[in-house]
Amino acid sequence: MTGLVDEVVLTGARRAAPSLDAFVVVRAGAREVAAYHALRRQVFVHEQGLFVGSDRDDVDDDPRTVVLVAVATHPDAAGEVLGGVRLHPATAGRDLGWWRGSRLAVASDARLLLGVGAALVRAACAAAEAAGALRFDATVQAQNEPLFRRLGWVPRERTHRHGHPHVVVDWPIGRVQRLVDATKAALGGLLDEVSAGVPAGFLGDDGAPVPGSDLVAACDAVLPSMVERDPEWAGWCAVLVNLNDLSAMGAAPVALLDSLGARDASFARRVLRGLTDAGRAWGVPVVGGHTQLGVPAALSVTALGRTARPVAGGGADPGQTLRVTADLGGGWRPGYTGSQWDSSSHRTGAQLRALAGVVPALRPTAAKDVSMSGLVGTTGMLAEASGCRAVLDVAAVPAPEGAAYGDWLTCFPGFAMVTAETAPARAALPPFVTSAACGELTSGAGVGLRWPDGVVTDAVTSTVTGMGSSR
Repeated sequence: MTGLVDEVVLTGARRAAPSLDAFVVVRAGAREVAAYHALRRQVFVHEQGLFVGSDRDDVDDDPRTVVLVAVATHPDAAGEVLGGVRLHPATAGRDLGWWRGSRLAVASDARLLLGVGAALVRAACAAAEAAGALRFDATVQAQNEPLFRRLGWVPRERTHRHGHPHVVVDWPIGRVQRLVDATKAALGGLLDEVSAGVPAGFLGDDGAPVPGSDLVAACDAVLPSMVERDPEWAGWCAVLVNLNDLSAMGAAPVALLDSLGARDASFARRVLRGLTDAGRAWGVPVVGGHTQLGVPAALSVTALGRTARPVAGGGADPGQTLRVTADLGGGWRPGYTGSQWDSSSHRTGAQLRALAGVVPALRPTAAKDVSMSGLVGTTGMLAEASGCRAVLDVAAVPAPEGAAYGDWLTCFPGFAMVTAETAPARAALPPFVTSAACGELTSGAGVGLRWPDGVVTDAVTSTVTGMGSSR
């Protein structure tokens, strides 16, 4: 893999006083790709002598490869390709969310004043994140290290390629960190005053054991914007997320209560239709609640379940194995591609009810159902409550074929459980779920993602909620 070439090289004729906005970076079409390949040959073969004859490789033939080019807009050279760069998945086969930039080339007479190289690098970073990348790296010639540092890249390793010193650099992608900061980071300080009543060992858990009984209570609200946009689906999901909470605690559901605000009876009826359809599908009755009309949309549901041995989210220890068990069936909910996976609406009632047996069958030391902080963020919550750091093997995480890994690791997946174990359980799971060991707990804090080359990148740098250990 060739390093990224120098942005400024004093060779060839110099373009006469171009304006600083004389080009635009676009995704290349067939004509631009041909011009980009010709430019690469000029730079890497003829100017730098890094290759003999051609610098083409298998990446150029990978249909997933994206080529970006800087195209001149100045009247004297409109349409001319001034430079280009390609970005592509770093591994063959399944795209794991690890992308790489390479073959940055800039025409010799466009290397002064315009900033073509820097613009292409910035555009490549944006395109990688838009493609769902959770890791983006490049191997650049050593003389270009200052440029990449200036653009925010972080050097990782020094090496030699094609007889020249190179530096491996990483572009920091904060997608997971931004998600947990937006959804969970404020909870520790916010809930400090009310946490005194939480049963010992269950701080920050998916449900709460009711003292003096075998009952477990769970309560979740649905985003008002989702209730307004898709009222039937909101009603369905209000049941789904609460029953998932009970399932994570190892509790069998027995009853639901709802609290609904709606602008009028017609709208309320649509929400209640989704809620009651879900209750019937799971076989859990709605036994009561409260409805208020003439107000903005609002929906929350409380679910009650029973278990003699509730599973805590913070019962794990360093050295234990992390496991993900998920229903990979279904697809993206229309209107929520990349953020909500619908694994439930096509399932039979018997299949949905069987999911309550997953956590009891696994017999874990700790369990969390994947919430709106995504699979990685939820893993961080389990680790935080257990006083640990988590490391996930990205390639081992079960994921549906129809979802990009970057989306899958940050979405609401329908039904997915993160559990910790000292040894794999041997009990049978429902045949339509997929379960795999995919990481471990260590000392420290946060969540690391381990990639096929052994590199671990930080997805969550510290605690998720700020609540700390539940023990």
